[in-house]
Amino acid sequence: MENNAKIDPIGAVAVQPAAASTASGDFHDSRFAREAERAARYRLVIEEGPQSGSFIYKTLDRITGEVVKQLPRQQVVDLMQAARYSAGSVIDTRA
Repeated sequence: MENNAKIDPIGAVAVQPAAASTASGDFHDSRFAREAERAARYRLVIEEGPQSGSFIYKTLDRITGEVVKQLPRQQVVDLMQAARYSAGSVIDTRA
């Protein structure tokens, strides 16, 4: 097969970075930086639950150490630890 392909060089175009907007400032003052900072404040901790194979997911505030969110909620974990608890025993459907 004959190869007659010809590659011609093209001129490069210089691209200048966009000027910083006076309204948003630099990256550290931007909305994205604030969101990243807020997201970095929290961490996910996964603990083994009271029953075999169960897990507790907690979102902790790194600064205060406070539990921001927990799944399942603490009331459910306490219920799972009760001796008389079993799946389906929370609601009595008998009339």
